Amino acid sequence: MKFVHKPRKHILGLESTDGEETVGESMSIADDELAQIRAARQAEIQQQIEAQTEQHIQTEAQEVAAQEEANIIATAMRTILTPEARDRLARVELGHPELATTVKQHLYTLHQANRINIPVDDEMLKRILQGLTENNRRETTIRRI
Repeated sequence: MKFVHKPRKHILGLESTDGEETVGESMSIADDELAQIRAARQAEIQQQIEAQTEQHIQTEAQEVAAQEEANIIATAMRTILTPEARDRLARVELGHPELATTVKQHLYTLHQANRINIPVDDEMLKRILQGLTENNRRETTIRRI
């Protein structure tokens, strides 16, 4: 007895019992839908990449602008401050970088408006620093109850 293998398409769902091919048609429709979903997802990913690239470019431009401004202010500090005052400001910058940045910007603004005598010596810088730090200090009082 010889065994002949016959595929059972109707059991696997590949062919209907009446001879029409319904699964094959539905698979091509599913393939089309899948291709559309893939294309939409690829377009979405491409838009995300473009948005990230644009954001990265803007961030780099802001960093470059901030660096240029810092360089301009640093150059101006060489002409505005005496060497002793620059040393003091450098020490302040080590402990309180935000205070030093504020002082530098303030001095630069005053210099641009010609409202400050150049060069600013160490004593004048001390008074400026005292004035700025007094504004930031809180008055602490202890009450006994």
